[in-house]
Amino acid sequence: MARSDQTPFRLRIIIQNPVPAVPYSLQSVEGGPLDPKQSSAGEPLVFECAMRIAAGPKFFGDQVRREGPVRRFVYIRIGALAACMTSPWSRRMKIDIHDLDPSLIDHAARGGTIEILLNGTGADGTPACATISPITRRRA
Repeated sequence: MARSDQTPFRLRIIIQNPVPAVPYSLQSVEGGPLDPKQSSAGEPLVFECAMRIAAGPKFFGDQVRREGPVRRFVYIRIGALAACMTSPWSRRMKIDIHDLDPSLIDHAARGGTIEILLNGTGADGTPACATISPITRRRA
């Protein structure tokens, strides 16, 4: 698909209640950590990335990962995967974007920003990982 058929938009991921002193980062196009951050007392962490959307909807960008013909998602790396080799955790959060509400897809297609809020701590008190169900997805 031609890049001229794609509309740029911003994706903002807000991790609420991250485990303090544990690094979180976006996953770069090469697979490594990008923009690592950590919370000192559980304050939210905010990550932003540029993406593009086209009819379908189809998502494009350095942070967009794919699984099969439809599923698109973004990874957040945690602990050792976020370049902290002393961390006891080596995890990733998988954040689906292929199943966004049609009103959010329309907003993105007009160049808007989409926010996804997540809980960064699992029920056991360790960093949440695997496919994460968002607290909410909204226009920003």
